[in-house]
Parts: sequence; C-alpha cells; structure tokens
Amino acid sequence: MTILNPNSATPLYLQLKQQLHRQIESGFYAIGARLPSERELAETYNVSRMTARQALLALGQDGLTSSRVGKGTFVSRSRLDQSLRELTSFSEDMARRGLQAGSKVIAASLTPAPEEVAAPLRLTIGTEVVLISRVRLADDKPVALETTCLNHHLCPEILKQGDFSRLSLYQVLRERYGHQLVWAEQTIEARLPNKLEQMELDLSPTMPVLSLTRTTFTATDQPIEYARSAYHGNAYQFRAILSTIDA
Repeated sequence: MTILNPNSATPLYLQLKQQLHRQIESGFYAIGARLPSERELAETYNVSRMTARQALLALGQDGLTSSRVGKGTFVSRSRLDQSLRELTSFSEDMARRGLQAGSKVIAASLTPAPEEVAAPLRLTIGTEVVLISRVRLADDKPVALETTCLNHHLCPEILKQGDFSRLSLYQVLRERYGHQLVWAEQTIEARLPNKLEQMELDLSPTMPVLSLTRTTFTATDQPIEYARSAYHGNAYQFRAILSTIDA
C-alpha cells in the first residue's frame, strides 16, 4: 500500500484517487468488484471521510466506478476507446476489444425523410427511408443510443432481413446488398442528454453525452446512411492521430 503524503502539493483526495486507480488498472480490484467504503478508506489511509468521498467521486467522474445506493461503489469497465481513422461498425469495434456487442431495438420502420435526413442522403424531402433506433450494448451494458436512417432504394426490404438486435447493419449492407462502405463525414460534440437518452443510458440530466452525426458513403460516393448517436460520456472516448500537412 502506498502511504499518502500530507505535505505533497497534490491534494490528499487526488493521491488516494490515483492509488485506487492504479489498483484498478493492475487488476487488484477487478471489474464488478466493490471498493472499500468511505469509512474503510479513511481508516486505511488515515484521511477524513470527506477526503475518501472526494476520491471515490473523482473515480466515478472518470468512468472507472459506479455507485449503487445502499450497496457501495463498484469498478466499472474503463472507457471504450475508438479510433477516428477507420470506418467500422459498433459490432466490429466491440469484437476488437474482446467485448460482446449487443443491441436493443427500440424502433424499426419505414418513414418519410424530413429535411435534416433528406439533405445528407441527397434525397427529396418525404422520400421513404429506413429508420432503425437501437441502444448499443457492450457486455450487456448500455453505452450508446443510435438512430440510423438508410436510403431504402439502396437496401429494399432490409427490415425483413433479420433481427437487428443481433445483426450488424454494416455486415448486412455489405453481404446482402453488395454495398462497400468506404468513407464517412462525422461531427462530434458534447451536450446534455435528452429524456430518451437519460432513460435508455441510465443518465442523470446533467451527465453529458458525446453526440455524433455521421453520413456514410459507398464506393461510388453515394450516401447510404445518416446516423445520429449519443454515447455515454463516462463510457466512451474517441482518439485521433494527427499529422502536419507537409509531414
């Protein structure tokens, strides 16, 4: 056990948080394990319960733990890290991490395209599109709410192809319709969750989400998918590799 240094410029609660973080990363506290209580931490590290509480709160803000009323603080899975250099499906992302991808379909229908959907898909307003809205799961934990709109002309009767709570949409588009999805335009912003996102992702009204808007194109530069996703801010992070223009 690392002894906390009261004379350090680093506040005691951050020292304690860093100690607990190292123990989580090393596997000393496994995913799903209960961390010591405020009282237990205070006694073990000779700090106040307020200091222990601040350390546990800081771990939660980093997405490393979750609290259950009356039960304690438990280790969560670390943030999922996604590269912004590759166009991959959620199922492919999870498989690379050794996680079980899953989905809960909350809407699947044909609908007239409103302007905000028709424009990126280069369709006339009111053209029929496929709408699929799903809660995306990683090892049964909800991490994102995703609503996808597809140009129905390019994938007729796709809703009859199977159960999209278990099927990869990109795989179906490739294997059953012959569409190679090769590039996408994507924007990312942080915002507060709407009521549906709060409910499906188990978020408080003040917990931010990462909001993504993506238009995906085929090999012939034809837009086929327009998607809006909200990712749990404590469960997901995005990574990009940048270089100078003349590198």
